[in-house]
Amino acid sequence: MIQRFLTGLALGWLLLLALPLQAQQFEQIGDYQIHYSAVNTSFLPREVAEEHRIQRNQVMALLNVSVLEEREDGTTRVVPATVNGRVSELGSSDGEPLAFRTLRSGDSVSQIAVFRIHEDAPMRFDLEVRYDRNSEPAEVSFIQRFYIDR
Repeated sequence: MIQRFLTGLALGWLLLLALPLQAQQFEQIGDYQIHYSAVNTSFLPREVAEEHRIQRNQVMALLNVSVLEEREDGTTRVVPATVNGRVSELGSSDGEPLAFRTLRSGDSVSQIAVFRIHEDAPMRFDLEVRYDRNSEPAEVSFIQRFYIDR
């Protein structure tokens, strides 16, 4: 139990550390914040990667998407969401679908997808995030460049 908690804490901490590097990436839609970050999987601690079945590799990256709802009292709560999306090289008309799966760690719920990095090429992410089954999914797009640490 303690090991699982520490592993979840390590993954959460790593993903939080990645956010400042990416300038706190999120989209605000009404009372919802859609947070996203992408990091090279080689940065993940081995134990965390094994526990969550994430392949650590210099040419692979992890995209993490989570949704927070802002409450009237100023606090936020995690909201379960489904995510669909594609990743492509900038300027390309086609892309590769991202295979998202749910990652739970304590009270935190994220959708994660692992994808292959195209070195030193800007990569475009087009996501559909559904956090309310009675509404259309939110569209989130962003561009990020990755480098392979050799």
